[in-house]
Parts: sequence; C-alpha cells; structure tokens
Amino acid sequence: MSTLELLSEHACFGGVQRFYRHASMATGTPMQFGVFLPPQALEAGAKVPVLFYLAGLTCTEETFAIKAGAQQHAARLGLAIVTPDTSPRGTDVPGQADSWDFGVGAGFYLDATEAPWSTNWRMETYVTEELHQLVGHHLPVDLSHAGIFGHSMGGHGALTLALRHPGQYRSLSALAPICHPTDCPWGEKAFTGYLGASRAAWEAHDATALMGQSPTVPYPDGILIDQGLADKFLPTQLYPEAFEMACRTRGQPLTLRRHAGYDHGYYFIQSVVADHLAHHARTLRADRAPLAD
Repeated sequence: MSTLELLSEHACFGGVQRFYRHASMATGTPMQFGVFLPPQALEAGAKVPVLFYLAGLTCTEETFAIKAGAQQHAARLGLAIVTPDTSPRGTDVPGQADSWDFGVGAGFYLDATEAPWSTNWRMETYVTEELHQLVGHHLPVDLSHAGIFGHSMGGHGALTLALRHPGQYRSLSALAPICHPTDCPWGEKAFTGYLGASRAAWEAHDATALMGQSPTVPYPDGILIDQGLADKFLPTQLYPEAFEMACRTRGQPLTLRRHAGYDHGYYFIQSVVADHLAHHARTLRADRAPLAD
C-alpha cells in the first residue's frame, strides 16, 4: 500500500477538498487524485459513502472538482467524491501526446494489451483495485457503499467498470457517456491502439455490448444518464440510444434524460450534477442513519 502525499487542501462547504499524489504500482508512474470529504467525514470515527467520478478526454483529477460545483450537494448528502486522473503521465512512451484523444489524458479506463501502452496504461486496474484500496485504507470512506459516475470518456468508464466488476459499485450514473465505443471514431481509435484489432476484445469494454451480455439486471435501483441535445458529439460519438435499447432488452431500469439546448461541457454538468448525487445517495444511504437537518 503506497503512501499519500498531500498536495493541497481547501476548506469547502464545511468539508475539505484535497489533492494527493502517490506512486502507482498499477501504472508504474506517479498518479494524482482529488477527494472531497463532506463535513460528516470529518467527525471522529466516521466513514461516509463514496462516489468515484471519472473525467473525460483531456481532463485531470482537478477538472470536476473545480468546474462541476458538486461539493455543495455532496456536503448536504454526506457523500465523499474521489476524482482520479484520466491516464498515466510522465512516461517515455513515443507518441503519448501526439493527439488529444489518445495517450495522455485519454486512458479510456481499460488495461492496454498492446505495446508500448500495456506497461503503463492500466487504468482499469488502477481505478478498480489500487485507487479503491488506497482511499479505503487512508480516508474515512465506506467502500461497501460506493458508487461510480463519469462524463464522456469517463461516462464510458463508469458504465463499463460497473458492469465488468459486479458488486463493487452499488449505484451508477453517467453524463453524456460514450455508450457504444466499438462503433464510434473515439472508441475505434482508442481500442485499436490499446487493445489491437480483435473486436471481441473491444466488446469487453463496450457498455452496450456488456449490458446485452449481462446474465442479470445489474442495477435494479436504476441507472441515470443525462444527455444534452445540442452536444456536437451526440450524432457520431455517443450513441445513448444503443445503450437504451440494450437496457430495455435486458430489463435494466434506465432513466435517460435528453435536454434541449445543452452541449457537452461543464455548464451542462453543473446543471444536472445535483440530480446525479441525489440518485446515488438514494441507494448508498438507503440503509444508513438519516442525516441531521
């Protein structure tokens, strides 16, 4: 278990926003992540439910914490929010920063199998194993009450990691997620580079395919997805209708909300993030003591 180096700490809505760095065994690089701890987590002996938020292409561990305005809602609901970075950084992999949608800032939350990416680009192991254990060991969070959500590439990550690791996350939502990456340019580029030419390997990281193959209804309390209809990536990259059909076929409850006039960015996320935290809180706090007024 690696140690945490505290990079910064900021009082925020009665709680605290922190940023940490640590040496990652999964990626072989230093990794950074953020965590918001609500005021309830600062009480002696307390542990609070925790959400893992996965950010999109080009983002870092700071993006959601700075731009989404989620801390005020997390403080009221008694939820911690952990925000990992989107890829390893500081490697000597050739071409790692040649394009904005592959390599640095574009880990796609999977473990690469193709050289030269397979040594360091192991974001699935990082998020679901190393970071999960790290925050559970060092921070006042209750991993038995964990949820996951994300935006765009991170929405893809949230959906696929939740479906690939049944039971690890009790609640699930996404904002403008890449729902069918085996059939869109972002996914085809990333999967070819990280996973090779086998479409069977691709489908193991495609939320629509995973839902269609699920032997059970994985989230009986429902999945929430919000999508802006003015999102320029909606027609060619995101395909929420494919995931919607897979959920309908499987019998998985899904609330897919479509919002006229909203685009792909953080003004959209700010507008709906309170609903996402409330969605998670209904499941994660269902068997816990009610919060004081």
